[in-house]
Formats: sequence, structure tokens, C-alpha cells
Amino acid sequence: MRCVLSSADRVRIWELRSKGLSNQKVGAALGVTHWVIERAIRSAGGVAPRQRQRSQHALSLAEREEISRGVGRGDPYRAIARQLGRAPSTVSREIRRHGGPRRYRALTADNRAWRNARRPKQCRLAEHPILRDLVIAMLDCRWSPEQISGWLAATFPNDDTLRVSHETIYRTLFVQTRGVLKKELTQHLRTGRPARRAQHATRRRTAGPQIPDGISIRERPAEAEDRAIPGHWEGDLLCGSPGSQVITLVERFSRFLMLIKTQSRETHTVVEALAEHIQTLPLTLRRSLTWDRGSELSAHKDFTLATDLKVYFCDPYSPWQRGSNENTNGLLRQYLPKGTDLSVYSQRQLDKIADELNERPRKTLGFASPIDTLRRKLGVALTH
Repeated sequence: MRCVLSSADRVRIWELRSKGLSNQKVGAALGVTHWVIERAIRSAGGVAPRQRQRSQHALSLAEREEISRGVGRGDPYRAIARQLGRAPSTVSREIRRHGGPRRYRALTADNRAWRNARRPKQCRLAEHPILRDLVIAMLDCRWSPEQISGWLAATFPNDDTLRVSHETIYRTLFVQTRGVLKKELTQHLRTGRPARRAQHATRRRTAGPQIPDGISIRERPAEAEDRAIPGHWEGDLLCGSPGSQVITLVERFSRFLMLIKTQSRETHTVVEALAEHIQTLPLTLRRSLTWDRGSELSAHKDFTLATDLKVYFCDPYSPWQRGSNENTNGLLRQYLPKGTDLSVYSQRQLDKIADELNERPRKTLGFASPIDTLRRKLGVALTH
């Protein structure tokens, strides 16, 4: 097994990763260990480096070979320049920079010019300190780079110095040689990873738990499907340790979040906690609830009887049918990491977390926040 990667190998790594191959498979394809691949990926922060391109104004290797032959024959610089269609000063400067007439070699000159052409450009966040401070403040508030980028564009549409792409933020975070954003800020990202990771295909399963008399999501009203009217909710249990859980409810129209404390995942406990919170909502926000096929909602008929809210169940192992809830659960892991004992959180603490997420800008809402989106639609204030 080799331990050194060529330039072509490094380009190939990102091509294979974009197809979802693991580091082990990429290493096998290139004839190196997966540790070599891992080191190369981490050095780039998990972000594919931009490929360098030779400027169209620079001398090519073929032109340098013509210069080398002309120098060998003793041709005047003006004659060599005329043959190449270049200025005499270009030829003179080229020969002087790379050893003079006696030591000039085309390949050596070309390689040296390629190395010398690397002029590291200061990244955007280093050039604009006010922009950098805004990005750091929002990362501290656990906003994602995409939310930060979208909010800046919406808030400062006429100020180009306060605009930055989410890719630039990721690159500046993960590629520490830029030295602008501290590495510790990566812990505020949703995943907390020190580098970006390729999306891998997940296995699909066929069987699933049965819910007595459960109504299929396929019977859900069309108004819930197209998110045209508020009041349709997606729900789930966010699980912690040891055996602790929190109920998460996300409104489909606005992505407004409610977190509900529950003492256990036993169906009557979950249904009672759900019903108590749903009944505090105005009638316009009580239309339907979509849940996965977890047994914690086996007593869904009792819930419907108490709230007059129909429950629709997703197909087995189809989390994308509750996409808003799944996405929000991912955001919640910034506050409630896996393995956290969720039973120690009071309802007041959960409400505070929900408030913070409801005030975050969302790309899918045009970088408006869920709370503002719902207020504009209903024209009323919302409380827990």
C-alpha cells in the first residue's frame, strides 16, 4: 500500500466521495489505506479544494519549450517573441527569472512558475471584520451557516460587505489554515463534526409496528400536504438516556415548534401530555397530527376524542413523510445531544429552547422565522 497521494489522486478522492463511497472504498480504489484518505480529507476540512487553472495569459509549457529551443540556437529575444506572438519583454523576463540563457530549461521553468503563481487570497471573513463578528455571534446562537447567509442577504440586501455564502463559512470553519474563525465554533453546528461528511445511502426496511385502527397518511387532507393552511402538525418522540424522552411537535405551514415534557413513552402518558398542550391552541391551529408508527400513540383514539384532532400515521420506516419534524429534531440535537438525560429538563427550560428555535430564520420560509411567519398568518400572539 502507498502512503503518498499524487495530485491526480487527491482530485479522484473527491470524485469518489461525491458518489457516496466510504473512506475504505476510496482507499482501495486508489491503492492506499483509509487512514491516508482520512488524513487528506481532514486537512481540507471535508471540503473539496477548488481546482487551480492556468491563466490564459500565462506562458504554456509548449511556449516555454519554444523559448528553450530559441535560446539554444542563440536566437535574439525579439525573434523568439515574434515567433510566439508575445512581447519581447515577456520572453526576456521569463528567461531572466528562470536561470538565464545558460541554465534555462522549459520543464523546470514551467513547474517553478506554477508553484510561484500560488498567491493565497485573504478569505472574505478576514477582509470584513464587521461581517466576521456578525457570523461569530450567530454561530454562538447555534444558527447554521445557511441560516446566517440567508438572514444576512435578507437583512442587508444593499450592502455587499455584509454578504457571505454558507460555503465560505463552512470552509473558514473547517479549513483552519485560514485562521479567521476559531475551531471551537464547530461545536455549535448541528452535527458538531470537525469536517464535512459525504451523504451515504441508508438501508430501507419493510416491516413495522402495527397501530390499531391507525389512519394512513395517504388519507390526510390535501391542505395538509401542500402546507397551504396552518394547523397541521407533525409529531415524534426525541429520545435521550436513560429511557428519557421529549415530545416534539412541528407545525407544517410555519415550522413552529412545541416541546412537551413527558414522564414516559407509555401511550396514555404521551397522549395525556399531548392533549393538554394541543387544547391550549386556538381552534385555527387544531386540524391534524401526523405521527410515525411508534407504539407511544397506540391510544390515538383517546387523543382524537379529547382534542377533536385526527391522527394520521406514516408508512413504516418513512421519516421523510414527516420531513419538517425530522429536520427540527436534527436542530434540537444542538441543545439536547444524543445520550442526554432529558428527564432533568423542566417544561420552562424546554419552552426556552423552543423559543430560540422559533426565532431562527429558516431557508424554507425565505429566511423569516417560524414565529413571525405564524403571527403574520394568524394576526395573533402565540404563547406556550
